[in-house]
Amino acid sequence: MKQKERNMSKKLVKFKESGFYNIRGKATDVKGLEFPLIEDWKKGADLVGYVTVDGSYQPGFPTRNIRVKCDQNAFSLIDPSKAAAKAEETDEQIIERLRKRFDILEDMTQATKEGTVRAMIVTGPPGVGKSFGVEKTLNKEDLFNVMGQRKPKYEVVKGAMSAIGLYCKLYEFADKGNVVVFDDCDSVLLDDLSLNILKAALDSSTKRTIHWNTDSSKLRAEGVPGSFEFKAGAIFITNIKFDHVKSKKLQDHLAALESRCHYIDLQMDTEREKVLRIKQIVKDGMLDTYDFQNGETEEVVGFIDDQKKKLRELSLRTVLKIADLRKSFPNNWKEMAEVTVMKTGRYAA
Repeated sequence: MKQKERNMSKKLVKFKESGFYNIRGKATDVKGLEFPLIEDWKKGADLVGYVTVDGSYQPGFPTRNIRVKCDQNAFSLIDPSKAAAKAEETDEQIIERLRKRFDILEDMTQATKEGTVRAMIVTGPPGVGKSFGVEKTLNKEDLFNVMGQRKPKYEVVKGAMSAIGLYCKLYEFADKGNVVVFDDCDSVLLDDLSLNILKAALDSSTKRTIHWNTDSSKLRAEGVPGSFEFKAGAIFITNIKFDHVKSKKLQDHLAALESRCHYIDLQMDTEREKVLRIKQIVKDGMLDTYDFQNGETEEVVGFIDDQKKKLRELSLRTVLKIADLRKSFPNNWKEMAEVTVMKTGRYAA
């Protein structure tokens, strides 16, 4: 019997509250995740409770049975027949579902640019094209500004940002028709003061006024007023699942921000979904610039599919890395990939 069939014959555990498993020494919260049940909850010798599940069911977890530390009431059992119905989704149905979500992402980006939509949050795993869809749409809309050598009407902000830096950036792009994109700039989502600024910027009232009520030499030096009206849009691209944040205080803040934004979860959490997304994007021409002529594209995709559990990251970025190796080292690209993009030093043919 195949592994998936064995999994579907078992009860599924869904963690409705926090439970933890150590991955590379880091406690990873499994709240919201599902695993096949191997052994029901019990207490260990240290009196800490745990439930034994099959870790191979979720990407990023060991492909073996694991013990998840949790309270006895932290999880519930799911009807296997319902889980089986979900698993019956065909590859074509998954590809179409993902394509529709990315089409919606581009449509919503366009609406944010036009001001019809005030803000949106885009969440999904790293390296699946969240940023690409947003920037492609904004670049298309900003083409005439670029050709006229005028300042773009949007900016992508990456990395860490302080609350006062956020205030200044919003002032810089405060005019109607502008968009500020926060791409993996999670510091603005996890800081109380930054969140309060964002809540004011995205408020549902007709006039959105942001205030900085403390004295600041930075604002004086840059000519930024102590308050201004924000008429632009904002897009947040993040890997954070809002319902996985543990801090109750931050949960309340994020819920207030989420209520002001459209929320798009790309729903691409399994290995199967990520591989199908990769195949779709490659089929749509992702590797055309490599000018592969003799089946090299199929070799790259096949390698990724075969080695998906061993790759350091199952993503579009990894596709490009392996395509680079296939182009530059045609005779030993697999061995090169084994060393540079895989978790272990053992290549499984």
